[in-house]
Amino acid sequence: MTPEHMSQAREFFEHALTLDPGNIEALVAMAAVDLASAAFFIDNDRDARFAAAEAALIKALSMSPQHARAHMFLGAVQISAKRAAQGIRECERALALDRNSADAHGLIGCAKVLIGRGEEAEARIQDAFRFSPRDTGAFRWMHYAGLAKLVLGVDAEAVAWLRRSLEANRNYPLAHFHLAAALALLGSLEEARDAARAGLALHPTFTIRRMRGRMSGDPTFRAGSKRVLEGMRMAGVPEE
Repeated sequence: MTPEHMSQAREFFEHALTLDPGNIEALVAMAAVDLASAAFFIDNDRDARFAAAEAALIKALSMSPQHARAHMFLGAVQISAKRAAQGIRECERALALDRNSADAHGLIGCAKVLIGRGEEAEARIQDAFRFSPRDTGAFRWMHYAGLAKLVLGVDAEAVAWLRRSLEANRNYPLAHFHLAAALALLGSLEEARDAARAGLALHPTFTIRRMRGRMSGDPTFRAGSKRVLEGMRMAGVPEE
């Protein structure tokens, strides 16, 4: 998940829509690219990417109101853009249309963290695994669970989940950065610095400033996230 790959993917989906403006799957996929670019701090202009993704998904849903994945991605946009409670409702709509949507369960788990109810996240992650135990996107769910534990201050459990995430996908920068924070907070500074370096090798322009205050305005989450950012600083993740 790099800027180059995201740019190339978007070009392919744009070309598909040029050939067939009514291609709903291409429209939803292009929105997913914009969402990923913003949610994973790849693009500097996150607000523009979220807005583009939301507009594409609303257009897709105007053409196909029962499109479960479009509802799920719209929920993901809302969750990532500080509207987590609204995003949970949209993911629940996706589940009403497709009860086997493991990603919708995973996203609700992420949203629980962002609204200050991180203790409820793991159950939704386990639901996601129940529906799709060998899912290729499971590394994201493990990351959400690790973030929940980290924000709650259960750092050893956070490390376990984040290591699982990286075992599933070594090329996921955010898991490296959050693992670095958890290890630093546990006092394993050398391992923490190694994790931070691994993340920066994948995402060289990442900084703490990109993440600070961008994920949620919930006071419980923000209180927990302060220690996460401090752990990143201790691990050597650059501030600016």
